[in-house]
Amino acid sequence: MKKLLSLKNIVISIAILILIWQLLFMVSSYDKALFPSPKMALDALIEMTENGRLAENVTTSMYRFAAGYLSSVTVAVILGLILGRLPKVFQYINPAVQLLRPISPTAWMPFIVLLFGIGDVPAIVIIFIAAFFPVLLSTVAAVSNIDPIYLKVSKNFGIKQPALTWKVIFPAAFPQIANGIHLALGTAWIFLVAGEMVGAQSGLGYQIIDARNNIRADILLATILVIGLIGIILDGILKLIEKAILRSWGGVS
Repeated sequence: MKKLLSLKNIVISIAILILIWQLLFMVSSYDKALFPSPKMALDALIEMTENGRLAENVTTSMYRFAAGYLSSVTVAVILGLILGRLPKVFQYINPAVQLLRPISPTAWMPFIVLLFGIGDVPAIVIIFIAAFFPVLLSTVAAVSNIDPIYLKVSKNFGIKQPALTWKVIFPAAFPQIANGIHLALGTAWIFLVAGEMVGAQSGLGYQIIDARNNIRADILLATILVIGLIGIILDGILKLIEKAILRSWGGVS
């Protein structure tokens, strides 16, 4: 029932957004080539679907996103589990992390392009950077905040590393780690598009720039809608994965 209500809410919300868009189109004095209607964007979406351009760019973007996001989460979680158990070491690393964390990933783009050129790698690196710090810091905090009783019981049962980390510490810290992973998903998806707009010649971000250069605002807006819908789908998939993991550990019913 909750899933049906959630889907209903999403549909209603998108319908309201499209209605506002249509009303703005009707009262706007801009040329329709600069500010197209929802129908024009839909026609552009159908055009891109029929010529295969949309599928090609979505596939390219999803490959880059998966490579950058999954590698970033894996590295950040492993480092976070280690550093969370070594607070004296982390106190020396943390200042450097806090120095680098506020820097926008796109600020690194000129340097990354100089090193790796144009293509998949710059976008993957940007995604990696965007997802890394939220996951690392949430993992370190989660491990540091584990109830000491878990460690005492584990010691009494003779559980040692690496079993202690993967069978006790990680499951206990996972709910808080999941928050960081979830936050990193949205951040990484945003910066994927930004990275493709500068350091790639394919993908959804590049499609936006190409539409702008060709004065195809209908394609531009259609692509923006696709990016938003994919973001919603990715968010939903991650929620299902998180619930499945927690359920397997007895965290949710």
